[in-house]
Amino acid sequence: MNDLDVSEELTVELLVRFLRSEAGKFGFDRVVCGLSGGVDSAVSVGLAARAFGPERVLGVMMPYRTSNPSSEADARAVAESLGIATQKVDISQMADGYLEGADVTDRMRRGNVMARCRMIVLYDLSVEWGGLVLGTSNKTEILLGYSTQWGDSASALNPLGDLYKHQVFQLAAHLDLPHEVINKAPSADLFEGQTDEDELGFSYEEVDQLLLKMIDERWTEDDLVAAGFELGFVKKVANRIAANQYKRLPPIIAKLGPRSVNHDFRYLRSWGR
Repeated sequence: MNDLDVSEELTVELLVRFLRSEAGKFGFDRVVCGLSGGVDSAVSVGLAARAFGPERVLGVMMPYRTSNPSSEADARAVAESLGIATQKVDISQMADGYLEGADVTDRMRRGNVMARCRMIVLYDLSVEWGGLVLGTSNKTEILLGYSTQWGDSASALNPLGDLYKHQVFQLAAHLDLPHEVINKAPSADLFEGQTDEDELGFSYEEVDQLLLKMIDERWTEDDLVAAGFELGFVKKVANRIAANQYKRLPPIIAKLGPRSVNHDFRYLRSWGR
């Protein structure tokens, strides 16, 4: 038994209810989601298919010209297993219009542009589809800031944001998603050979264990080191969480008046219809 383990059946039930309730407040019963061929997007659409029915879920594949063809194949396998509709939009021309014009060669900048191009596509298709954009960022990524602001971190509803990566894998197995998606190394597929864990410098398995103790159980630095976590690793993760706080907040508004949005304008977040 892993400390991170959740009750799969109960968690799925709660997240299905969450999706129906939050979308239904505003009269929506359809969603659109970027389908990358990875485990996070697979679990998101798997939950949405249960919440709304597969006919109300659109999975969008958005390859760039250097994307690995296996990503699209895995995305199609997920869609076929769930019975959801799909659409393919190649973002190469869209992204290159800016990247080549501005002579952007830095790998991180190029990846951020691609991620934001994909979100432009999703929000446009959400109008055509008549559904909300479904998020795919998990708790591990959100805490570490391992996402692109206004790119893959953007969404209207996110069922995975309070699930660590370990727990996402748990739900993927419970939902009986394709094994090739569950078993492959997580990657944003923004450039050849990229993997999440290589970029982060540590494995999801080890950082999830640390985050559980650090965030959920509020262990001190001394407690964590006494439990066997290396001090350098603890400091690295803590600094990364703090440095990326801006990604987890709405835009900061300068307060001038007596009732300012996001300061003391405190009506309910979601009024609904």
